[in-house]
Amino acid sequence: MMSLSHDLDKWVYATNPIVSMPKEYPAGHEVPLHQHPRAQLVYAVDGVMELRTRQEYWLLPPLRGVWIPPFVEHQMRTRTPVSLRTLYVDLARLPLALPTRTVGINISPLLREQLIRASLFSIDYKAGSFESRFLEITLEEVLNSSEKGLNLPTGKDRRLRHICNTLINDPGDMRSLADWAQIVGATTRTLTRLFKNEIGISFVYWRQQLRIVNAIFRLNTGEPISQVAEYLGYSSQSAFTVMFKRVTGHLPSEHQKKP
Repeated sequence: MMSLSHDLDKWVYATNPIVSMPKEYPAGHEVPLHQHPRAQLVYAVDGVMELRTRQEYWLLPPLRGVWIPPFVEHQMRTRTPVSLRTLYVDLARLPLALPTRTVGINISPLLREQLIRASLFSIDYKAGSFESRFLEITLEEVLNSSEKGLNLPTGKDRRLRHICNTLINDPGDMRSLADWAQIVGATTRTLTRLFKNEIGISFVYWRQQLRIVNAIFRLNTGEPISQVAEYLGYSSQSAFTVMFKRVTGHLPSEHQKKP
Protein backbone atom coordinates (compact mmCIF):
# COMPACT_ATOMS: atom_id res chain seq x y z
CA MET A 1 0.00 0.00 0.00
CA MET A 2 1.38 3.39 -0.97
CA SER A 3 0.94 6.73 0.76
CA LEU A 4 0.64 9.07 -2.23
CA SER A 5 2.54 10.09 -5.31
CA HIS A 6 4.86 13.09 -5.28
CA ASP A 7 2.71 15.08 -7.70
CA LEU A 8 -0.08 15.15 -5.07
CA ASP A 9 2.15 16.38 -2.27
CA LYS A 10 1.63 20.07 -2.93
CA TRP A 11 -2.14 19.68 -2.49
CA VAL A 12 -2.13 17.20 0.37
CA TYR A 13 0.45 19.20 2.33
CA ALA A 14 -0.68 22.67 1.28
CA THR A 15 -0.60 25.54 3.76
CA ASN A 16 -4.29 26.37 3.35
CA PRO A 17 -6.96 24.13 4.93
CA ILE A 18 -9.00 23.70 1.72
CA VAL A 19 -7.42 23.32 -1.72
CA SER A 20 -8.74 22.12 -5.05
CA MET A 21 -6.90 19.92 -7.54
CA PRO A 22 -7.89 19.57 -11.22
CA LYS A 23 -6.55 16.53 -13.05
CA GLU A 24 -7.20 14.77 -16.36
CA TYR A 25 -7.08 10.97 -16.69
CA PRO A 26 -7.45 8.74 -19.78
CA ALA A 27 -9.85 5.80 -19.84
CA GLY A 28 -8.50 2.77 -18.01
CA HIS A 29 -6.17 4.75 -15.77
CA GLU A 30 -5.64 3.23 -12.32
CA VAL A 31 -4.58 4.98 -9.13
CA PRO A 32 -3.38 2.24 -6.75
CA LEU A 33 -4.42 1.81 -3.13
CA HIS A 34 -3.23 4.78 -1.08
CA GLN A 35 -4.14 7.11 1.75
CA HIS A 36 -3.37 10.65 2.90
CA PRO A 37 -3.85 12.83 5.97
CA ARG A 38 -6.51 15.10 4.45
CA ALA A 39 -10.16 14.38 3.81
CA GLN A 40 -11.07 14.41 0.14
CA LEU A 41 -14.07 15.05 -2.07
CA VAL A 42 -13.61 13.09 -5.30
CA TYR A 43 -15.70 14.22 -8.27
CA ALA A 44 -15.47 13.94 -12.05
CA VAL A 45 -16.86 16.89 -13.99
CA ASP A 46 -16.84 14.63 -17.04
CA GLY A 47 -16.50 10.87 -17.30
CA VAL A 48 -17.14 7.82 -15.16
CA MET A 49 -14.85 6.22 -12.60
CA GLU A 50 -14.79 3.44 -10.02
CA LEU A 51 -13.58 4.02 -6.50
CA ARG A 52 -12.84 1.31 -3.95
CA THR A 53 -12.07 1.38 -0.27
CA ARG A 54 -11.26 -1.68 1.83
CA GLN A 55 -14.97 -2.26 2.41
CA GLU A 56 -16.92 -0.50 -0.36
CA TYR A 57 -17.15 -0.19 -4.12
CA TRP A 58 -18.47 2.96 -5.81
CA LEU A 59 -19.43 3.57 -9.42
CA LEU A 60 -19.44 7.31 -10.05
CA PRO A 61 -21.19 8.69 -13.13
CA PRO A 62 -21.54 12.47 -13.59
CA LEU A 63 -23.21 14.36 -10.72
CA ARG A 64 -22.02 11.81 -8.16
CA GLY A 65 -19.07 12.28 -5.83
CA VAL A 66 -17.55 10.55 -2.81
CA TRP A 67 -16.37 12.06 0.46
CA ILE A 68 -13.35 10.20 1.85
CA PRO A 69 -12.18 10.87 5.44
CA PRO A 70 -8.46 11.15 6.29
CA PHE A 71 -6.33 7.99 6.20
CA VAL A 72 -9.01 5.86 4.51
CA GLU A 73 -7.28 3.60 1.99
CA HIS A 74 -8.78 3.92 -1.48
CA GLN A 75 -8.03 3.27 -5.13
CA MET A 76 -9.53 4.53 -8.38
CA ARG A 77 -10.00 3.34 -11.94
CA THR A 78 -11.45 5.37 -14.81
CA ARG A 79 -13.95 3.73 -17.15
CA THR A 80 -13.91 6.66 -19.56
CA PRO A 81 -11.69 9.73 -19.91
CA VAL A 82 -12.20 11.68 -16.68
CA SER A 83 -11.86 15.35 -15.74
CA LEU A 84 -11.31 15.12 -11.99
CA ARG A 85 -11.96 17.93 -9.51
CA THR A 86 -10.83 17.08 -6.00
CA LEU A 87 -11.07 19.04 -2.76
CA TYR A 88 -8.42 18.25 -0.14
CA VAL A 89 -9.53 19.32 3.33
CA ASP A 90 -7.61 19.62 6.61
CA LEU A 91 -10.40 18.79 9.07
CA ALA A 92 -8.35 19.73 12.13
CA ARG A 93 -8.40 23.39 11.05
CA LEU A 94 -12.10 23.69 10.26
CA PRO A 95 -15.11 24.02 12.60
CA LEU A 96 -17.52 22.20 10.26
CA ALA A 97 -19.05 18.86 11.29
CA LEU A 98 -18.05 17.02 8.12
CA PRO A 99 -18.69 13.28 7.58
CA THR A 100 -16.45 10.86 9.47
CA ARG A 101 -17.20 7.95 7.12
CA THR A 102 -17.01 7.45 3.37
CA VAL A 103 -20.28 8.69 1.86
CA GLY A 104 -21.72 9.43 -1.55
CA ILE A 105 -22.46 13.05 -2.38
CA ASN A 106 -25.11 14.30 -4.77
CA ILE A 107 -23.39 16.98 -6.88
CA SER A 108 -26.03 19.60 -7.62
CA PRO A 109 -25.63 21.96 -10.59
CA LEU A 110 -24.64 24.69 -8.12
CA LEU A 111 -22.01 22.52 -6.41
CA ARG A 112 -20.67 21.41 -9.80
CA GLU A 113 -20.04 25.01 -10.85
CA GLN A 114 -18.49 25.79 -7.46
CA LEU A 115 -16.06 22.89 -7.81
CA ILE A 116 -15.11 23.95 -11.34
CA ARG A 117 -14.50 27.54 -10.19
CA ALA A 118 -12.52 26.37 -7.14
CA SER A 119 -10.21 24.31 -9.33
CA LEU A 120 -8.94 27.53 -10.92
CA PHE A 121 -7.67 28.94 -7.61
CA SER A 122 -4.02 28.92 -6.61
CA ILE A 123 -3.32 26.74 -3.58
CA ASP A 124 -1.47 29.70 -2.04
CA TYR A 125 -4.48 32.01 -1.66
CA LYS A 126 -4.46 34.37 1.34
CA ALA A 127 -6.52 33.85 4.50
CA GLY A 128 -9.69 35.96 4.41
CA SER A 129 -9.51 36.37 0.62
CA PHE A 130 -12.34 35.77 -1.84
CA GLU A 131 -10.86 32.35 -2.62
CA SER A 132 -10.80 31.43 1.06
CA ARG A 133 -14.44 32.42 1.60
CA PHE A 134 -15.54 30.76 -1.63
CA LEU A 135 -13.94 27.44 -0.68
CA GLU A 136 -15.53 27.54 2.77
CA ILE A 137 -18.96 28.11 1.19
CA THR A 138 -18.28 25.28 -1.28
CA LEU A 139 -17.46 22.96 1.60
CA GLU A 140 -20.68 23.96 3.37
CA GLU A 141 -22.56 23.06 0.20
CA VAL A 142 -20.91 19.63 0.27
CA LEU A 143 -22.04 19.25 3.88
CA ASN A 144 -25.62 20.12 2.95
CA SER A 145 -25.75 17.84 -0.09
CA SER A 146 -27.77 14.66 0.19
CA GLU A 147 -25.93 11.36 0.30
CA LYS A 148 -26.31 9.50 -2.93
CA GLY A 149 -24.22 7.14 -4.97
CA LEU A 150 -23.98 3.83 -6.73
CA ASN A 151 -22.10 1.90 -4.09
CA LEU A 152 -21.95 -1.56 -2.59
CA PRO A 153 -20.26 -2.83 0.57
CA THR A 154 -17.61 -5.51 0.02
CA GLY A 155 -16.99 -6.63 3.61
CA LYS A 156 -13.82 -7.12 5.64
CA ASP A 157 -13.31 -10.88 5.37
CA ARG A 158 -10.68 -11.73 2.73
CA ARG A 159 -12.93 -14.44 1.24
CA LEU A 160 -15.82 -12.01 0.85
CA ARG A 161 -13.57 -9.40 -0.68
CA HIS A 162 -12.19 -11.91 -3.18
CA ILE A 163 -15.70 -12.87 -4.28
CA CYS A 164 -16.95 -9.28 -4.43
CA ASN A 165 -13.91 -7.92 -6.27
CA THR A 166 -14.04 -10.73 -8.83
CA LEU A 167 -17.71 -10.02 -9.51
CA ILE A 168 -17.08 -6.28 -9.70
CA ASN A 169 -14.60 -6.99 -12.49
CA ASP A 170 -17.05 -9.37 -14.19
CA PRO A 171 -20.69 -8.73 -13.16
CA GLY A 172 -21.85 -11.42 -15.60
CA ASP A 173 -20.07 -14.19 -13.67
CA MET A 174 -22.75 -16.84 -13.09
CA ARG A 175 -21.03 -18.96 -10.44
CA SER A 176 -23.20 -19.84 -7.46
CA LEU A 177 -22.36 -19.36 -3.80
CA ALA A 178 -21.58 -23.09 -3.62
CA ASP A 179 -19.09 -22.63 -6.46
CA TRP A 180 -17.47 -19.74 -4.63
CA ALA A 181 -17.30 -21.75 -1.42
CA GLN A 182 -15.06 -24.27 -3.17
CA ILE A 183 -12.91 -21.53 -4.68
CA VAL A 184 -12.24 -19.60 -1.45
CA GLY A 185 -12.05 -22.63 0.84
CA ALA A 186 -15.19 -22.12 2.90
CA THR A 187 -18.57 -23.75 3.30
CA THR A 188 -21.69 -22.33 1.71
CA ARG A 189 -23.09 -21.87 5.20
CA THR A 190 -20.05 -19.83 6.25
CA LEU A 191 -20.29 -17.56 3.22
CA THR A 192 -24.03 -17.11 3.76
CA ARG A 193 -23.34 -16.02 7.33
CA LEU A 194 -20.53 -13.68 6.27
CA PHE A 195 -22.70 -11.94 3.67
CA LYS A 196 -25.44 -11.46 6.26
CA ASN A 197 -23.17 -10.30 9.10
CA GLU A 198 -20.66 -8.14 7.22
CA ILE A 199 -22.62 -6.87 4.23
CA GLY A 200 -26.17 -7.13 5.55
CA ILE A 201 -27.69 -8.77 2.48
CA SER A 202 -27.56 -12.16 0.77
CA PHE A 203 -25.07 -13.10 -1.94
CA VAL A 204 -27.85 -13.28 -4.55
CA TYR A 205 -29.18 -9.85 -3.62
CA TRP A 206 -25.68 -8.32 -3.55
CA ARG A 207 -24.90 -9.65 -7.04
CA GLN A 208 -28.27 -8.41 -8.28
CA GLN A 209 -27.54 -4.92 -6.96
CA LEU A 210 -24.11 -4.99 -8.61
CA ARG A 211 -25.77 -5.80 -11.91
CA ILE A 212 -28.31 -3.01 -11.46
CA VAL A 213 -25.51 -0.50 -10.77
CA ASN A 214 -23.65 -1.58 -13.91
CA ALA A 215 -26.82 -1.70 -15.98
CA ILE A 216 -27.75 1.88 -15.09
CA PHE A 217 -24.25 3.09 -15.96
CA ARG A 218 -24.24 1.31 -19.33
CA LEU A 219 -27.79 2.34 -20.21
CA ASN A 220 -26.93 5.96 -19.40
CA THR A 221 -24.09 5.82 -21.92
CA GLY A 222 -26.53 4.71 -24.64
CA GLU A 223 -25.49 1.05 -24.85
CA PRO A 224 -28.25 -1.14 -26.38
CA ILE A 225 -30.34 -3.09 -23.87
CA SER A 226 -29.46 -6.38 -25.56
CA GLN A 227 -25.73 -5.74 -25.08
CA VAL A 228 -26.23 -4.76 -21.44
CA ALA A 229 -28.19 -7.97 -20.83
CA GLU A 230 -25.47 -10.09 -22.44
CA TYR A 231 -22.69 -8.35 -20.50
CA LEU A 232 -24.49 -9.04 -17.23
CA GLY A 233 -24.94 -12.72 -17.97
CA TYR A 234 -28.63 -12.84 -18.86
CA SER A 235 -29.80 -15.39 -21.40
CA SER A 236 -32.12 -12.91 -23.09
CA GLN A 237 -33.05 -9.26 -23.16
CA SER A 238 -36.51 -10.10 -21.84
CA ALA A 239 -35.10 -11.91 -18.78
CA PHE A 240 -32.95 -8.89 -17.99
CA THR A 241 -35.88 -6.51 -18.50
CA VAL A 242 -38.08 -8.50 -16.10
CA MET A 243 -35.38 -8.42 -13.40
CA PHE A 244 -34.63 -4.73 -13.91
CA LYS A 245 -38.31 -3.72 -13.76
CA ARG A 246 -38.91 -5.86 -10.66
CA VAL A 247 -35.98 -4.35 -8.77
CA THR A 248 -36.08 -0.70 -9.88
CA GLY A 249 -39.72 -0.23 -10.83
CA HIS A 250 -38.61 1.12 -14.22
CA LEU A 251 -37.98 -0.30 -17.66
CA PRO A 252 -34.36 -0.31 -18.86
CA SER A 253 -35.37 1.97 -21.73
CA GLU A 254 -36.26 4.70 -19.21
CA HIS A 255 -32.57 4.92 -18.24
CA GLN A 256 -31.19 5.00 -21.76
CA LYS A 257 -29.49 8.12 -23.00
CA LYS A 258 -31.67 9.81 -25.57
CA PRO A 259 -30.10 10.74 -28.92
